[in-house]
This record gives sequence, C-alpha cells and structure tokens, in this order.
Amino acid sequence: MSLIIPPAFIFFLGIPILLLKGVWRKIGLIILAVLALIFTFSLQPGTYYTYKLMSYDLILLNVDKLSLFIGYIFTIITFFAVLYATTFNKPWLYLFALLYAGASLGAVFAGDFITLIIFWEIMSLTSTTLVWIHGGDAISAGYRYLLFHVIAGSLLLGGVVIQYLSTGNLLVGASITNSWALLLITLAVGINLGFIPLHTWLPDTYPKPHIATSVFLSVYTTKAAVYLLARIATGAIFMGTEIIALMGGIMAVYGVCFALMQNNMRKLLSYHIISQIGYMVAGVGLGIAIGINGGMAHAFNNILYKTLLFMCVGSVIYRTGIEKISQIGGLWKKMHVTALTFIIAMLSISGIPGFNGFVSKGMIITASENFTILWILLEIASVGTLLSFLKLGYFVFFREWKDVKISEVPISMQLAQIGVAILCVIIGIYPNILFSILPFQNQYIPYSFSYIIQASVILGLTAIFFFTIGKKILIPHDPTIKDFDVLYRAFGNGILTLSGIIANLFSKFYIGIVNLSSVLFSISRSFDKIENKDINWNMIAFAILLVLIIGIMLVVV
Repeated sequence: MSLIIPPAFIFFLGIPILLLKGVWRKIGLIILAVLALIFTFSLQPGTYYTYKLMSYDLILLNVDKLSLFIGYIFTIITFFAVLYATTFNKPWLYLFALLYAGASLGAVFAGDFITLIIFWEIMSLTSTTLVWIHGGDAISAGYRYLLFHVIAGSLLLGGVVIQYLSTGNLLVGASITNSWALLLITLAVGINLGFIPLHTWLPDTYPKPHIATSVFLSVYTTKAAVYLLARIATGAIFMGTEIIALMGGIMAVYGVCFALMQNNMRKLLSYHIISQIGYMVAGVGLGIAIGINGGMAHAFNNILYKTLLFMCVGSVIYRTGIEKISQIGGLWKKMHVTALTFIIAMLSISGIPGFNGFVSKGMIITASENFTILWILLEIASVGTLLSFLKLGYFVFFREWKDVKISEVPISMQLAQIGVAILCVIIGIYPNILFSILPFQNQYIPYSFSYIIQASVILGLTAIFFFTIGKKILIPHDPTIKDFDVLYRAFGNGILTLSGIIANLFSKFYIGIVNLSSVLFSISRSFDKIENKDINWNMIAFAILLVLIIGIMLVVV
C-alpha cells in the first residue's frame, strides 16, 4: 500500500483551519489551496493508493494522464476561487466549498466505482448545502437540485451493480458490456452533464446562492461528469455511435439560444455552461483521439474562462446589488479591472484567436468536420456565444448610463480575476503548455491559416451584426419563453393533485366503512335483545340483516 495521501484528503484534513479567526483564517485557506496545488502537480502517472474496507480494496488514488489532467485544473481553479471567496466572512461557505472541492478531486482520482460513488454523493450533498446556506430562493432551488442529483446517484449505483453482476469488474474505465449497465451509467452522467432535457437543475440553481458559491458551482459537478464520460470513452463502449456527439451539438445550440434571451446575468452564464459542456460532450462522443483531447482541453479552458465570468459578474452584483442586465450600465468607468478581465473571458469563451477558447474549440470543430450536422450545430453555437457576451458586456459595462457611485471590488477579488485572465491569455498564445499534458498524443495545429480565416470571418460578421442592428434586437428584458422545468413542475403539481384526489377517495371510503361497521354493530345489538331462541325470529332477523347489507353495498358501488 502506498503512503501517498490522495489530494482530496488535503482539503478534508485542512478543515480545522476554519477554527482560526479573521485574516489568519484567510491566510490558512490560501495556504491549504496552494498545498493541494503543489501536491497534485507532484503526482506521477502510475501512482495509486488503496484502503482496505472489510474484504474490498477501495482505490482512493489512481493517477494516469486523464485523471491528472483534470486534477491539475481543479486545483488551479480552487486556489483562485478560494482567493476570491476570502473577501467574505462566510465560515460555512468555506467549509462546504472545501468539502465540495475535495470530493470532486476524490471522484476524479477514484480507481473503482465504489470509491467514485462515495465521492460522487459527497459532491451532491456538499454542493446542495452550499446552495441552501444562502437561504431565500436558494432553498427551494436547492431541493430541486438535490432531487436531480439523487436520481443521478441512484442510476449510477444501479448501473454499477449490474456491471459487477455481469462482469465482476468494478474498475473505473473498464469496458461495460451489459447494455442496461451502460444505459443507467450514461443517464447518470447525462444528468450531471445537463443532457437536454435533463438540464433544468443547472440554470434553476446556479443564479440563486451567494456569488462566491456560484463560482465554486460552475467548476466541479459538470466537469467531473465530463471526466467520467471521457473515462468511459477510453473503454471504447458507446463512443463513435454519434448519438452522444449529437447530443453535445444539441446542448451547445439549446444552451446558447436560452442564454441569448436571459436578463439575469448569472442565469445567462448558467445556460452557457450547458452550451459549453455541449462542445465537450460532442468532442468526447466522437470517440477519436482529437475529439477526446479537444473535449478535455475545452473542459480545462472552460473552467478558466467560465469561472472568470462568474467572478466578474459576481463582482458587479457585489458592488451594485443588481442581478439584471437591464438595470445597470456604464460600469467600465468605475470597475476597470473587472471590465478588462471580463473582456478577456468574453474573448476566450467566444473562441477569438489568441485566447484559450480558440485553441480547444478549434480541436472539437476540426474533429467534427466529417459529421456535417454536428459541425453546423457547433458553428451556430459559436455565433450565439459571441452574441451573448457582446450583449452582456456592452449593456453592463459600455452603454451610456447614469453615473453610478461605486468602486472596484476588494483586492483579493481583483487578484483572483487577474490571475485567471492571465492563464486564459497564456494558453491562447502558448497552446503547447496545454497540449503537453493532454491524455492522448496531440498532432493538432491550432493556428493554421485556414482555420484562423474561417473563425475570423464568422466571428467578425457576428460582431458587425451586433454593433449595427443586433444591440437593438437584443435589448435586455425578462424572457417569456419557458424551459422544460415548466413541464416538470406541471407534472409534479399534477402528481400532487392526483395524490390528493386518491387520498380524499380513500378517506371517504374509510369513513364509509367505519360508519357501516357502526350501523351493523348497532343492528346486531338490537337483534341480540329481541332474540328469544325462536327459530322463526332468528330467520327473520337474518333476512332483514342480509337485505340491509345488500342494499348498502349497492348504494356504495
């Protein structure tokens, strides 16, 4: 047994730091995040750690290039998310954020499905609690969030049980030959990924809690699911059938269409998580090396720029107290750092050359060139993505607006935003930094002349459209089109109504039976009094009683 401690346990063992007060607690949290970062970067493929539970060996740490790739970005972004969150004196937020981050690392480095399920459920519980502790609307959203993830966990458990019964193998990444096991595990992963129409938990929940909570939520759950999808793909199970890849294309377009309609800033970003996850699902679902590499690279890059977007929007909400795009504007005059870092994140997610999103999005689009429908869907989503963030950036930061008396956010929030923005630029300029740690050998050349021209023309025309007529069409307002959650809530209300009707009928039936029993008991007592052992009276009494019972039964029926 190896003496190496799994990275997840660094966060778990660091919980006592929360007993510190004031600035010492903040310093302790940052040091803890740095330790996790250093330790993860020191791991080497082939490293493992097991723990014997009764007669079963839990593989708590199984390091290979795929798990290490996601482990790198999880610990990098956790450092910046913790730095951002130290602005707020929220001990309970720190507690469940650390547990959430640790559980996510535990799921990524798990070598067997039992260990994976344990950390998967800890992720669900800690992220739900992170939502709940904010109170207000976050409470009901948290219950809906938990419902989806309990279903996902149950499906995963069912799939794993079937897999074990059919193969006796519980290793993560082993081929799943049983179709029912494959279906259940795929559905479980699909819920956490936000497969359409199983996605509604995400835009319903992420805009509701504390702004620092939204930063953490945007990172782990969906990306851990992308990792598990890629892990399944390496087992050559269902990838290459094009079904999963096509679902990715649908997610990309669906998410971006709903994002364009949003007035709530964090809800816009939440729908873009679905859209961006769609790119990753498309790449991984193609089942080829460049596709899986592209999907994982996009997960890495997305964690950077999407977290940065949630940080920037959180900073706006922190200073203004306003969630809606329609109610603010002109903030670049007061929040220079936030405006600049937002622009970098916007250019990154839009796939502009020179920024990290261009590198990974290009890999996925190149991988999809032989799948025409998917390629078209991804290009449509690219146009919608740029339009969404031109809308958000223009109306929040640059349109003319009454003078707002606010200032830039505290230095810890600024440093977190600047640090993530720098990484977006560095990877965009030097993509080999990212390519060198990809799980598969990479031969993709991101800055080919043809793709630069293609991307520049599409995105350039999109920008021209926005600044000519688009900003008039996309003036922010509350959307009228509803998502699938309306159907789910209607279905739930229907079930409650039907249950109430059935309960009412059973109640009336029960009362009727009780009343009937009372009447029969009274009649029986009366006959006892008149009974004189005469057979004729007994027969008469029996006949009357029989007629009464038949009559009552006919009335009831």
